[in-house]
Amino acid sequence: MKKLLITFTLVFVSLGAFSQKIKVISGSIDFLKNEKSIMTVFTYEDMQVGSMREADYIKEKVEKNNEKEAGKGDKWLESWIQDRTRRFEPKFIELYNEYINKKNGPVIGGESNYIMMVNTHFSEPGFNVGIVRKNASVSLTCKFINKEIGEEVANIAVTNSSANSFWGTDFDTGYRLQESYAKAGRELAKFFIKQLNLK
Repeated sequence: MKKLLITFTLVFVSLGAFSQKIKVISGSIDFLKNEKSIMTVFTYEDMQVGSMREADYIKEKVEKNNEKEAGKGDKWLESWIQDRTRRFEPKFIELYNEYINKKNGPVIGGESNYIMMVNTHFSEPGFNVGIVRKNASVSLTCKFINKEIGEEVANIAVTNSSANSFWGTDFDTGYRLQESYAKAGRELAKFFIKQLNLK
């Protein structure tokens, strides 16, 4: 029994270990010091889901769910797409604005001289089957476009954003990913606050 417990503990640790990183890949974000708001667009281009291309992941999930129950796969696909605008993006914005507002930094929303293109290029849905779980995570790129000249002025990478608790009861895939986006938004705001030395 003790060996079994140790094995489960190792599985928990190996499947749940993530280290979020944020770094400027190119350009500079100094221009944000003079901005009160940022226009933001979310995209999911060339996204990989776990070890699969998103198209393959969707095909597999739809087919498996429809085999279990007619129409179940179609409902899953509807939720998979709708969760982006109903859960993921609002949570990212909510947590970002909550933290950046504390230092009067540039909030998401409203008119701006710059557009932040937030593209999710990797998504790990994770799982939670009670005994064994794997945390969800997302990796994003945030490209800043100067609207006037139409050129990219900065590119930021947000890697392995995961906010799932070790003993959580997050059995819903949408919820696990939602919380990962929430953490990404919060940590990006903190990154801006530190890098821009906002008081």
